[in-house]
Order: sequence, then C-alpha cells, then structure tokens
Amino acid sequence: MIEDVNSIFERRLAEMNLRLPPALPAQGCYEPWVVTGGLLLISGQGPFRDGAFVHNGVVGRDISVAQGYEAAQIAGLNLIAQVKAACNGDLGRVIRAVKLLGFVRSVEHFTEHPDVIDGASDLLENVFGACGKHSRSAIGVASLPFGICVEIEAIFQISNRSID
Repeated sequence: MIEDVNSIFERRLAEMNLRLPPALPAQGCYEPWVVTGGLLLISGQGPFRDGAFVHNGVVGRDISVAQGYEAAQIAGLNLIAQVKAACNGDLGRVIRAVKLLGFVRSVEHFTEHPDVIDGASDLLENVFGACGKHSRSAIGVASLPFGICVEIEAIFQISNRSID
C-alpha cells in the first residue's frame, strides 16, 4: 500500500518528536487564515505551546539565538496547525510553501535574524521536503504582541481537492 502524502508529513513530525498543537483562534479582529485562489495565507503565529507563550523577551538580551530558533520552530508548528485546519485536516493538499515573513524582537544592533527564523524554515523543509522550501524575509522589530520574541506569517500554495 502506498502511503498518502498527508501521512508522510504527519510521520515526519512524529519522527522529529514533534506534535501539532490545536490551531489557535484569532487574538484580535482578523482571520487566522484566508484562502484565495490556490493560495493559503496564514496570519502571524508566535511561540505558543501548552497554553502559554514561551521565550518571551528580546533576542540578544533576554533570549539567546538558540532559544529564538526554538521559538521560531514552535511558531512554525503553529503555522502548520493553521495549514491543517484550513485544509480540513489534510496536509497532503500543500503543494509548496511559498513565502515566510519572520519578525524577531531583538536588540538594536542584532544581525542574526536569519539564524533565528531558520527554526521555522528548517521545520517546513523537514516536514514538507522539497515543497517546504520557500522565499523568506527575516527582520528585527522593537516589540511584538504579548512580549513574544518571534512572530511568523506564511503563504502556501494548496490544491483545492477536498477530502470526503
């Protein structure tokens, strides 16, 4: 029997000892995701795990680059959870990750933003394989909601097949 794509993605997460959290509802007046045409736009996700934001603070002062990387990976898991919700539970609908935009709350002269956002980028590639490769921007900001150290939004191309 041939393993379906959805199962492959779920298996890869399990092999990394990672689990998808439930998709979080919007924390304001916006939608957590929007589908238009063949694109799925995911609103900014932070490092929310087990009911709380983790790694709050400023990278380069309170948070190390390694902790920022972990926070970006957790935000990436929240991105994938939103993808799964938008695709009615079928990660196999993902054709490719198109674009990531990562915000890093950092000290003024910090320059390692790409190293932090690699936490999410590496996760997408490890889960989705070649279709997880994407374009990306990683920028520093003075503050983020709830005191989090990273926030990441994404665009995915998805198929419009439905599961029955």
